Amino acid sequence: MRPLLASLLLLSLGGCALLMPSHDPNQAWVSLSRQEGQVMEASRVDDKTLTDPRYFQVSPGHHELEIRLEFEVGGPDIGQGSSSYRRTCLLKLTYPNFAAGERYQLQAGGIGFRPWARLYDERNQEVAKARESRCGNV
Repeated sequence: MRPLLASLLLLSLGGCALLMPSHDPNQAWVSLSRQEGQVMEASRVDDKTLTDPRYFQVSPGHHELEIRLEFEVGGPDIGQGSSSYRRTCLLKLTYPNFAAGERYQLQAGGIGFRPWARLYDERNQEVAKARESRCGNV
């Protein structure tokens, strides 16, 4: 009986981590597309801290997003014979036209020491680019 209860408990906890809430059709849904070797989190929307860094929903209209990105800078980008380096940056992305019911995808990465992030709509068209806010101990 105990193994059965333990199995059910583990399955229920694992299921909770995988579940995403349903999409509110009156909101715009933004999901994050992570690349291997990086850590990307949506940290704030309009100066409000987010509770789940995997996705968020916003009302239609204008919003400013803050993204925390940790990425690897390759050794050749630093200098000959250098090893790779982890860099953490905050980026801000402003988009004035979030639409109710639309799904957006946020993608980010780094080129050398420079971070980048872009917002794509449902048709996979780029609709906004982020600007670097600050890098270092963030």
